[in-house]
Amino acid sequence: MSALEDCLADLNMVCAGLPDRRKGPLPVGAYTMAAIGLSAFSLFFMGSPSFLAHQRALAEGQGRSNCQTLFGIAAIPSDNYIRQMLDGAPTAAFDGLFLKTLETPGLLAPFQRLGGRTPIALDGTEHHCSRKIHCPRCLTRKRANGGTEYFHAFLGASIVAQGHQHVLPLPPEFIVPQDGAAKQDCERNAAKRWLARHGASLAHLRPVFLGDDLFACQPIAADIQAAGGNFILTSKPSSHRTISEYLYGATLAEHRETVLKRGKRTTTVYHWLADVPLRDRADVIAHGW
Repeated sequence: MSALEDCLADLNMVCAGLPDRRKGPLPVGAYTMAAIGLSAFSLFFMGSPSFLAHQRALAEGQGRSNCQTLFGIAAIPSDNYIRQMLDGAPTAAFDGLFLKTLETPGLLAPFQRLGGRTPIALDGTEHHCSRKIHCPRCLTRKRANGGTEYFHAFLGASIVAQGHQHVLPLPPEFIVPQDGAAKQDCERNAAKRWLARHGASLAHLRPVFLGDDLFACQPIAADIQAAGGNFILTSKPSSHRTISEYLYGATLAEHRETVLKRGKRTTTVYHWLADVPLRDRADVIAHGW
């Protein structure tokens, strides 16, 4: 069995175990939860621009053989039916599929850097935005003209490596309204939840977490260290005054590296300083800058 077939077999099992909100015995020919889940996945796997385009292509015989061979489905339910059956399904049910992929022999070696460490990039992204269409899981923001935008977002985590054209996606953490929370959910809170859920299970990879200025704060740094990881985070002078003040007038270590490529000489200058505080408090985490 190929790696793709293994992945699809695992996906089939997960989809088959999703909660089925239909009551009573299913009639003959009814879609199973596995078929519904795989139908939704096939849309993205086949690169169709929409559910409607996917259904039309299947009706015209385009891609039908691929769907039958790979997914065991000759037709897919309507988009409304798929939404009705899958909306509200526990997204954590799919986490194991991401993590199991990492067990593939030899998969991680091309990504490891810095003496066998594994770089993991964290970043938030949006996947829906509207001023009219919204649901209880939407986040909101006010625009200058007084209008309200509703959007969905999640924190993505991926194993990456310099010079490597591919990434290995890890389970996402959705940024959604939290029960009992007075403030709207955000990327930082999602990062804390992600580290609490997955940090310990990934500690054996010796992870180095990469992130932008948003994550360069004491709570995130502490959670990363508690999960057995290290970090390389961007820190802008405008939002990290303690770091800027600490660096002012300091003597920085320096390293110059010159590379000749296609007749053009490029020199990169590196500066760094050890034991730089993240913030001006007694319990501060000192880090390298």
